[in-house]
Amino acid sequence: MGVTGNTKYIFVTGGVASSLGKGIISASLAKLLQARGYSVTIQKLDPYINIDPGTLNPYEHGECYVTEDGAETDLDLGHYERFLNITTSQSNNVTTGRIYQEVIDKERKGKYLGETVQVIPHITDQIKHSIKILGETKKYDFVLTEIGGTVGDIESLPYIEAIRQLKYEMGKDCLVIHLTLVPYLSAAKELKTKPTQHSVKIMLEYGVQPDILVCRTEKPLNQSIKDKIALFCNIDNSSVIESRDTDSIYKVPLMMRDEKLDIVVLKKTNMDLSKVPDLDKWKDFIYRLENPKSTVNIALVGKYVELVDSYKSIIESLIHAGAANNCKVNLKLIQSERITCENIAEELNNISGVIIAPGFGDRGIEGKISAVRYARENKIPFLGICLGMQCAVIEFARNVLKLQNAHSTEMHTNPEHPVIDIMEAQKKVTMKGGTMRLGAYPCSIKKDSKAYSIYKQNKISERHRHRFEFNNEYLSDFEANGMYATGLNPESNLVEIVEIKDHPWYIGVQFHPEYKSTVASPHPLFVSFIKATIKK
Repeated sequence: MGVTGNTKYIFVTGGVASSLGKGIISASLAKLLQARGYSVTIQKLDPYINIDPGTLNPYEHGECYVTEDGAETDLDLGHYERFLNITTSQSNNVTTGRIYQEVIDKERKGKYLGETVQVIPHITDQIKHSIKILGETKKYDFVLTEIGGTVGDIESLPYIEAIRQLKYEMGKDCLVIHLTLVPYLSAAKELKTKPTQHSVKIMLEYGVQPDILVCRTEKPLNQSIKDKIALFCNIDNSSVIESRDTDSIYKVPLMMRDEKLDIVVLKKTNMDLSKVPDLDKWKDFIYRLENPKSTVNIALVGKYVELVDSYKSIIESLIHAGAANNCKVNLKLIQSERITCENIAEELNNISGVIIAPGFGDRGIEGKISAVRYARENKIPFLGICLGMQCAVIEFARNVLKLQNAHSTEMHTNPEHPVIDIMEAQKKVTMKGGTMRLGAYPCSIKKDSKAYSIYKQNKISERHRHRFEFNNEYLSDFEANGMYATGLNPESNLVEIVEIKDHPWYIGVQFHPEYKSTVASPHPLFVSFIKATIKK
């Protein structure tokens, strides 16, 4: 611990433009601090009024990440877990909607009797409480808080005001890192610092002086540019950090180490910096990533492929598994709506493995089912995730069991053969937000299965996000014809894993293994899947 022994609170804000990579910078700094032996956690504060991102369109917001405790959260929490190899929870993602809901609930219960409830102090106090509760519940050395959106947005104002108050109250125990853009104008052939100056000016108007500036740029920042930024933004030269574009997010911690971001943070918070960060395993991962011994082509079939963030955790899990196998994964994203029985062979030409992505609704469902059939019949390694597993069940029912009208009751209200049906506990649910089967649940694996050979244990826990399940009334027919339920929930008997044994590698899972894959612990299902595609 440092001089004061208090938890240090670090805020990461963004200016100029969105999508500059606040989440990656936050995770990278946390990784560096963790590598020095400090205990670290990260949270994300999102300015939107939704209670959580569970009902948001993946095209607009990317994937919804699910924590162990069943919270539907921002995809940046996936970065936090993948970088730090820790689990996050509901407390690590807070939205404006949740802040206002908690304040209004208190007002209705009489918590503020006699008071006029206002943004200041009631909303800002609730924000501060949500920030500090992480450091108070479990004694962390550092709590990093990423503020979503861009400084200057109306929605962000209460959060910036809360930061201003915390800086005033905490002094050296509070630090603000501001991420900005230093654009390169090709016509003038020069980098421009004015957007950064304006962004800091907005922060100053709100009463917050950034302590460190991380400047996103596509060209190197020379010392004169750093000096200019420091002069106009009221910070010392060493606190201007270059964050250059890179081909892999996993290189950013090493780039931030080279820029001495962690050293600057430790000095400003009066923390001990004598311990050298241990990044040997991280560097080994980067080496394997950049020096593959083989290459495989993987097809990811889904309906949200136009925005890759919709499948962020799956994509990152494949990168982890590729590195574990010393293999480069070339990913082909295929829009399931364009797949037909006539073009499926062309779409999956030269593909070594097929993944059917999770999702909701009937759009593109027949294309997914066609891709499942092609992978099954042509002995291509196959992994179906959540809805992907359900597509595998529907395909098998139609083409092996010859139940031509087999379907899911999610897609059709009353199919002749509802091989996928709504869960009993979901039948009376009317509210959409946060009401699915969410979070970690146990699964018992049969010992004579491929899943057991992969996990090497018969009791596992995986995270879920679904309302529909395999209809156990059909289970005996499936197993009599070659598709086996090799993983079951021990309490509800819910089918969690299906396999076809006379296939090189064919597994469907009702859960989301991608949520648990990290750099330090690649998920065994993905590792085994990639290994099978190399053999293919």
